[in-house]
Amino acid sequence: MPLDTLFDPVRLGQLQLANRLVMAPMTRCFSPGGVPGADVARYYRRRAEGGTGLIITEGTAINDPAAVSHDAIPRFHGEEALAGWLRVREEVHAAGGRIFPQLWHVGAARRPEQSGRPDVPALSPSGLFAPGVPHGEELTKRRIAAIVSAFGQAAADAMRLGFDGIELHFAHGYLADQFLWAPTNRRTDEYGLRRTLFAEQVIAECRARTAPDFPIGMRFSQWKQQDYDARLFDTPAELEAFLRVTVDAGVDIFHCSSRRFWEPEFAGSRMNLAGWTRKLSGKPVITAGSVGLDEEFLATRTGGAKAGSDQSRFALLDEMLASGEVDLVAVGRALIVNPAWGQLMREGRAAELVAYTKEAEQELA
Repeated sequence: MPLDTLFDPVRLGQLQLANRLVMAPMTRCFSPGGVPGADVARYYRRRAEGGTGLIITEGTAINDPAAVSHDAIPRFHGEEALAGWLRVREEVHAAGGRIFPQLWHVGAARRPEQSGRPDVPALSPSGLFAPGVPHGEELTKRRIAAIVSAFGQAAADAMRLGFDGIELHFAHGYLADQFLWAPTNRRTDEYGLRRTLFAEQVIAECRARTAPDFPIGMRFSQWKQQDYDARLFDTPAELEAFLRVTVDAGVDIFHCSSRRFWEPEFAGSRMNLAGWTRKLSGKPVITAGSVGLDEEFLATRTGGAKAGSDQSRFALLDEMLASGEVDLVAVGRALIVNPAWGQLMREGRAAELVAYTKEAEQELA
């Protein structure tokens, strides 16, 4: 497979990586009580041993009772949970990898009946999950301030525990994205008049509570789980305005989530969302979107996907890396069933890759 550049070492600020391969965050609910155990540490270590340069963990709950919907989603707060994450970090580092925790609040995507705390309602900017779909409660300014502070505390804890950076999950229709998206942000206060304000405050709080050179990544997307065709930015100028305020707030790395990495973002250019973000911000970017799978995103819920994408898409990916259009490449589901995906691809052993199936998510391997 034509992917030589993927396995070149790279330095991004203080972050030195053995290669450009990133493990994308994937929530799988294997932390009972929100505490990651030794099995979770082994899970991440195997991916580092298998040739993944940077691991971004599954989404982890900040310290807010409505942050997530499931008791087995790991927390990134509390003595026991943080001790578990310290073990994860130590195992990944021992295997030569680097690791960011992804910090998360699901907002109106919370389903209280699935959480073990049905008494805790979902929260969102305007009490909406999707356009015209009420769910949960509208956030007060006091609760917004507490959530911003909780993100900052999680960032401080990540640095204290020796993680290599953090990623803020601002994509896919979760809380921060609900502020950014006009149909779910109907507020008339400053958070509605300036829809980027919540994101800016979270980023700035994380920056203020970590070292100036501690890497802060941010994952964002156009599409939402509520609407695959949704768009925050219809033009490069609109994207540039968003990137400018988030860079000013403290973002170092953008993780640009597309459903298919090979599709152009705006008319008149082949570049995808990550390519445009790199061009307009000047910051390092991670491209993502069905890398390693032929099927389009979410098409594998009832069946399997082929183990390798076609040669032309890998050639495009290598060209994007080699030209500096993107810096890093995130692989998701293919790494669930192939912990050594990176090693196998690097050694030309793609024929040994196992096909992803939805059932594989039920096993912590």
